[in-house]
Amino acid sequence: MKKTFLLIALMLLVGATNLFSQPLTAKQIVEKSDNLQRGKTNYSVFSMTIIRPKWNRTIEMKNWSKGRDYAMTYITAPAKDKGQVFLKRNNEMWNWVPSISRMIKIPPSMMSQGWMGSDYTNDDILKESSIVVDYNHKIIGEEKISGIDCYKIELIPKEEAAVVWGKVIKWISKKEHWQLKTEYFDEDNELVRTELASEIKQFSDRKLPSKLEIIPASKPGQKTEVIVKSAKFNIKLDDGFFSQQNMKRVR
Repeated sequence: MKKTFLLIALMLLVGATNLFSQPLTAKQIVEKSDNLQRGKTNYSVFSMTIIRPKWNRTIEMKNWSKGRDYAMTYITAPAKDKGQVFLKRNNEMWNWVPSISRMIKIPPSMMSQGWMGSDYTNDDILKESSIVVDYNHKIIGEEKISGIDCYKIELIPKEEAAVVWGKVIKWISKKEHWQLKTEYFDEDNELVRTELASEIKQFSDRKLPSKLEIIPASKPGQKTEVIVKSAKFNIKLDDGFFSQQNMKRVR
């Protein structure tokens, strides 16, 4: 009887171990990585440098976001752009331009256009699409990026998804779930741009890459660099913060 009990206990233990040691699916890896970068809410301060063969331009800003539905970005420098605010609420996007006291709604047709003249699109900055919800995911390999073991995951947009990319490939670190490299392709499967993340730093309760380079495939000498200076996660942010009225007050 005692041996039978021990055998049953051992079988249950092995079963539980197998259950908890099951590898994550591609979607679960992408979701963990996305949640790590976003948190339930976050506030960050960062700079964006637009690099062109004959000139550079740096923009300083603050950003608040809540989940995938709400985001607000306030431009703090340079002086000519200071005070501009960009707001996303669900599927609507707005731009407050204080110099002309005008609120401009950004139409879906402008999602693929460069944001503030950078290599980012409006869709990137204001998180119109979700890499978790709008795509099907598949692990297609394993590679090292900067010496870190990564999953190589292919994202194919769902038929009903309103996204600008025909395919996305992400290299996500196995242990920390950092997105260290991303390639974006158009509908003809041509590479459009590459993103490289580096310089891991501690932000609030987590470590994340603090530098991101966005490199267009067909424009030599051109790229955009983003440097995250500070970030806080899971702070108190009500839905009401993300309003057109608050766009005119936020600082």
